[in-house]
Amino acid sequence: MTSRVPSLILGRLLIALVTLTIVSFAVFFATTLLPGDTATILLGQAATPEAVAGLRTAMHLDEPALLRFVYWIGGLFQGDLGTSYANHVPVATLVSGRLANTLKLAGLTTLVSVPLALTLGITAAMWRRTLYDRIVTIATIGVISVPEFVLATLAVLVFAVYLKWLPALSFTYNIDSFSGLLRAYAMPVITLTFGVSAQMIRMTRAAVIETLNTPYVEMALLKGASRPRMVLRHALPNALGPISNAVALSLSYLLGGVIIVETIFNYPGIAKLMVDAVSTRDLPLIQSCAMIFCFGYLILITTADIVAILSNPRLR
Repeated sequence: MTSRVPSLILGRLLIALVTLTIVSFAVFFATTLLPGDTATILLGQAATPEAVAGLRTAMHLDEPALLRFVYWIGGLFQGDLGTSYANHVPVATLVSGRLANTLKLAGLTTLVSVPLALTLGITAAMWRRTLYDRIVTIATIGVISVPEFVLATLAVLVFAVYLKWLPALSFTYNIDSFSGLLRAYAMPVITLTFGVSAQMIRMTRAAVIETLNTPYVEMALLKGASRPRMVLRHALPNALGPISNAVALSLSYLLGGVIIVETIFNYPGIAKLMVDAVSTRDLPLIQSCAMIFCFGYLILITTADIVAILSNPRLR
């Protein structure tokens, strides 16, 4: 490992920190631009101007936005997410249970989609220009072209309405058996797996094909190495960096797709909590949920960059 590697990793971490700071600024001021007045929405249209003004003062909404941002970002660094406007409880309390549900859904989707996508992507690259490769490519392009809400709706129509195998809504309470776990998570996981796997298959296939076209891999083929051995022993280790980026970028799709999936299937996750908070103008809850999504995205991308640096043979 060369002396450049620690400095490159440190640079990636600093970039992630700066990006998170910029995103926090954007999230805070974007939420303040939402239409409607928070105090009026909470009190109702029949509230008197004095009551609205008093609530705005109590929630510090009458203070300058920049000053409120300083208070908010200072609280984030101290682990204080603030208090929900609508529920009057700490945001951390509301987020903790919902975040666990979303992480469980994301974890199950990852366990299904990553092995499936890597297997199809690598084998499609291994037997490229064959009928198998064409079928995989056409199928992935078709899935990528379909929006998430359409995939979710089709899943409901097929598995819940016509086949009646699964419930249309995801009930995660009182799961006491493996079959109950499957019934609760099958529909959201199937929908998310289609979108995540399709992106990952295409990027994995492209990364492996690019490595297969390098001179040292072609030399191994000329020396009599079988195609599976050539891919697994020669091409795949050097394609680890691009593949890790493909996995990270595809899994980051979860952060957007999960919002639609949790809403359609009524799944009690943090994305559903964020959508509900938007309807009530619960700014602290919206801001905290948005920052959690941004933080998760940055973790995925930064981890992929670090893996790419460590796996780069020119830096060893």
